Amino acid sequence: MVHAAHASRFRWGEIGTAVEIERGEWQVSRVYSVLNMPQSALYHAKRCLELCKENNIGDWDIAFAYEGIARAYKVAGEKTDCENYIKLAKASGEQIKEKEDRDLFFSELETIPGYNKE
Repeated sequence: MVHAAHASRFRWGEIGTAVEIERGEWQVSRVYSVLNMPQSALYHAKRCLELCKENNIGDWDIAFAYEGIARAYKVAGEKTDCENYIKLAKASGEQIKEKEDRDLFFSELETIPGYNKE
């Protein structure tokens, strides 16, 4: 799973735009979170956020960047940092234009253990 995520990210880095590259970073981060490897998850989630900010990528991409960081902090057991990034993710998620995209985003955000809808 890790190798597949990295291979995908590498390939998009060769032929894709900043959007595909930051999405690849998010994907790699998610895999590391699933595998309970918080340091690597956090590295790639932060890289995703950096790429969003550097390239003015908003909407659901930046919301998922914050989600990825929150998830990585949750895996690391960093409750305060996780909660802070969940707040940023929620705020960004509310800005997602398409309702279907917004609903999908929040359904994913809610899978972070301990997520509070309030």
